[in-house]
Amino acid sequence: MLKLVISVIAVIFICAFVFVQLHSAKDIPVEQLKPQWTTSASSFIKIGGLSLHVSDEGVKNDATPIVLIHGTGASLHTWDGWTSTLKHQRRVIRFDLPGFGLTGPEPQNNYTIENYTDYLIKLLDALGIPKAIIAGNSLGGYIAWATAIRYPDKVSKLVLVDASGYPYQAESVPIAFKLSQNKSAKILLKNFIPKFIVRSSIENVYGDPSLVSDDLVDRYYQLALREGNRAAISERFTQTQPGDLRFKLGELTIPTLLLWGGKDKLIPLHVGEQFKKDIPHSTLVVFDELGHVPHEEAPETTLSPVLAFIDAPH
Repeated sequence: MLKLVISVIAVIFICAFVFVQLHSAKDIPVEQLKPQWTTSASSFIKIGGLSLHVSDEGVKNDATPIVLIHGTGASLHTWDGWTSTLKHQRRVIRFDLPGFGLTGPEPQNNYTIENYTDYLIKLLDALGIPKAIIAGNSLGGYIAWATAIRYPDKVSKLVLVDASGYPYQAESVPIAFKLSQNKSAKILLKNFIPKFIVRSSIENVYGDPSLVSDDLVDRYYQLALREGNRAAISERFTQTQPGDLRFKLGELTIPTLLLWGGKDKLIPLHVGEQFKKDIPHSTLVVFDELGHVPHEEAPETTLSPVLAFIDAPH
């Protein structure tokens, strides 16, 4: 009997070893990723020892550009749908946040919300932009409204898309996020990231998982493998937590549009309703069939109220 148990355990360990080896994935140097994930609108702007991957396109003489900020695990490409329309009437600026996309890890390993807002302001200064419309999804939404609180003179209007920044209880968390927050799993993720986990995590934040294509999964997967990004996301979860800034939301005087996916299982709709309650001059628009990344899932549908909002008089 003992021999049988030992044999079973041995088989399990061998199968586990083979599985990990089959799904092992080494970091990819950023220079190797650039040809596929940059465009003619891309540049790398040096800020604080970090080269931010920035996309700057559209109407160059736009007095008040719109800046689009992605969420955790994403990249500036999450805004491709919005940008394809917006760039014909506005100057559109997107960038990979420190710890994500082609930008890669923050040199001082600093992923506090305050540091993220400082990077945004330094980027605006580097581009010679005195004031902008700031839009952000999830973590990007947190950065957007935190920037409006810390630097109100730099923000003309706010668009918050399923934004974070409040404590909340998720209905369902993407498996990649769970693994990134688990101490034991973090070690494994340094050299192991099955593509099916990436797919499952993206499907988790879509209202309609059937819309998640192979190309979309490849993009998230490859950029997750950018040198340093897997370690950075773990630090992001540790350092960027809801803080006291949320108690200052009532002080905002900036027009604010809130967009929320009714099927958001990560940051539930009641969080959007709390933002609506706490932010003066705010409007909440709910898309019943969309998930946590409604701008990516249905760009044309979600952009419609944004166009009306940004064109309206201050």
